[in-house]
Amino acid sequence: MNDFRVGIVGATGMVGQRFITLLAEHPWFHITALAASGRSAGKPYKEAVSGRWAMKTPIPESVRGMMVQDASDIEAMKEKVDFIFCAVNMPKDEIRALEEAYAKAEIPVISNNSAHRHTKDVPMIVPEINADHADIIPAQRKRLGTKRGFIAVKSNCSLQSYVPPLHPLKDIYGLKAVLACTYQAISGAGKTFETMPQILDNVIPYIGGEEEKSEIEPLKLWGHIKGDEIVEATSPSITAQCLRVPVSDGHMAAVFASFEKKPDLEEIKKIWAQFKGPAQELELPSAPKQFLHYFEENDRPQPALDRNLENGMAVSVGRLREDSQYDIKFVCLSHNTLRGAAGGAVLMAELLAVKGYLD
Repeated sequence: MNDFRVGIVGATGMVGQRFITLLAEHPWFHITALAASGRSAGKPYKEAVSGRWAMKTPIPESVRGMMVQDASDIEAMKEKVDFIFCAVNMPKDEIRALEEAYAKAEIPVISNNSAHRHTKDVPMIVPEINADHADIIPAQRKRLGTKRGFIAVKSNCSLQSYVPPLHPLKDIYGLKAVLACTYQAISGAGKTFETMPQILDNVIPYIGGEEEKSEIEPLKLWGHIKGDEIVEATSPSITAQCLRVPVSDGHMAAVFASFEKKPDLEEIKKIWAQFKGPAQELELPSAPKQFLHYFEENDRPQPALDRNLENGMAVSVGRLREDSQYDIKFVCLSHNTLRGAAGGAVLMAELLAVKGYLD
């Protein structure tokens, strides 16, 4: 695999910081540019994030002195990078315009943002679930008038906990209806306990826009390409409630599911244990060796114990049992800034690199 020069746009935010820690020693991707808002532009990175570095590990030496670029100076970025990861904090219409401008400048965009998730020819990829959606990229390039440039997006972070365990069951048993209650860490809001003191000894039963994303986005993941667009699946029906809880990292979900064919619990555990996707088959650098891990203990998974499983890229599942109203219920967990955000985007970029879309 060739080496790629990588830029991080939105490098000073929490997800941008996570991208930096993941890419500092990546075998294929090497950080050659960091970009942020005009407030940070022109400063060395260590100065731009002074007092705001939220990672548990120190700022990597390779980027400490790197000068931060203005995210809007696309021509300057074009000289430095082969593609970018985008994790900016801006209004959605501004994000859409910025990402499209990068793509039209022939810079592929791997986005952590939600702005383009419902653009019909923009793939939203979880490599173990819908790697084939990369095949829409030529149609998007035709619309944009580009040869290299395109946009690919990562799904909402909460989906990464409950969609993966449902995915291998969906076609086997005929998934009809899902109820998911998510318990989401404060890092999902870009916060730490120091910057969100109101969460201590508290639960906040509302996260703006999160329930709509949790109910709608899985249908795009489970959709199919028809002509020049991705057509969303029409089932299952999904309802969600999303709560912010006093946890630093790790989104949990309590999931209830009904099927056309009643599933066997022990058979489900075997399906989960054996489930592999293209990320595992291609042995992508960031892929967990085993995607879904089932815990037999009644009190697992737990964020403090299990969020970093397989470098934070695996999904943990537990408490599978029959339900009195749905067919089954279980709990699940994923690391929201690793599998759910930056790590999921890096894994998607690895997939697109292997498929040749970043050449």
